[in-house]
Amino acid sequence: MNKQVQPAIDAGPDPDPGPGPGPGTSTSTGPALDQRFDPHRLLLRAAGPADLDAFERCAAASATGITTLPADRSALQDKLERSAQAFGSSDDSSGEEIYLFVLEDLATQRVVGTSGIAASAGFADRFYSYRNEMVVHASKPLAASNRIHTLHLCHDLTGHTLLTSFYIEPGYENTLAPQLLSRGRLLFIAEFAERFSDRIAAESPGLSDDNGRCPFWDAVGRRFFDMDYPQIERLTGGRNKAFIAELMPQSPIYVPLLPEEAQWAIGQLHPVSELPFSVLLDEGFDAETYVDIFDGGPTAEARVALLKTVAASRRMALQTAGTTGLSLVASTQRAGFSAMLRQGGMNIDSASAERLHLPTTGSVRTAPLHMPAQSSGARA
Repeated sequence: MNKQVQPAIDAGPDPDPGPGPGPGTSTSTGPALDQRFDPHRLLLRAAGPADLDAFERCAAASATGITTLPADRSALQDKLERSAQAFGSSDDSSGEEIYLFVLEDLATQRVVGTSGIAASAGFADRFYSYRNEMVVHASKPLAASNRIHTLHLCHDLTGHTLLTSFYIEPGYENTLAPQLLSRGRLLFIAEFAERFSDRIAAESPGLSDDNGRCPFWDAVGRRFFDMDYPQIERLTGGRNKAFIAELMPQSPIYVPLLPEEAQWAIGQLHPVSELPFSVLLDEGFDAETYVDIFDGGPTAEARVALLKTVAASRRMALQTAGTTGLSLVASTQRAGFSAMLRQGGMNIDSASAERLHLPTTGSVRTAPLHMPAQSSGARA
């Protein structure tokens, strides 16, 4: 049964210092949406070098497997500088750009989440994944046939736009913050479509325990690299995994030959991935075909034009009346891009316009916020 979100009408920050404490991990059947939290206090904006401390804090708290958030201050600084250049450049897109975003709680003036976009996966080299396939072995004399699950090393997703760097503080998981953090960047892609591919993908961390033990890596990758899973993730440090993949076996992996624990791990999510992954599935991503070469986590992919937020997005004048529901609203400037949630029409008050860096007249890109159907105990 759908739950209607009724945030406060006031677009200003809520004096409440923050949402109630949330669990450390996300689950698909966690607590219901916190309807007391005012979503108007949230702002998604382009990240810059000044956000280095916040990014470092988020990277330190993120799960092993989010290689686009390396716990390395120098690497993060380089990424933020590259992102600032991509947002501000007037040059045509080359495909090597990355765009990083932060989610700010304006009531506390604190960054509470990060997300990103890589314009083209594997820009400098091939982007590797394992592709799930079923092969059939048959014997006429025995009148028998077997369908066998195999993994094929491939670079099918090379050139896809890649969603990256998602992290949300646990205390904000039961609010609309993850929706803005994930879907808001899709408005950026819709507004500047010429800078991105018409296909999109997103990796999600697979199963590993608190000590960094990863069943899939131990059964496959570790056979060829004498390193544990956290070591190999630190080695890649957010870089392309091609230099590792090229040393992996090129022949198909027959899944039944793997230890049972590794078989069960294929396509499974680390608990902290479940919330952002559910948003991707609700947008229209498919996650049945590809898995990560390190931890076996699912890699979702889709056509950009078919994603709910992109397909429903429109450019609208600031003073044009819109729907009565909750909407994503984004500025149409690449430099200083920002997005927020609005209840009701597109009549943007002066305070909201200032937060979005909008003139008093002009246009915004907007899309209705499509919330997935949920039971009384389901997470949004």
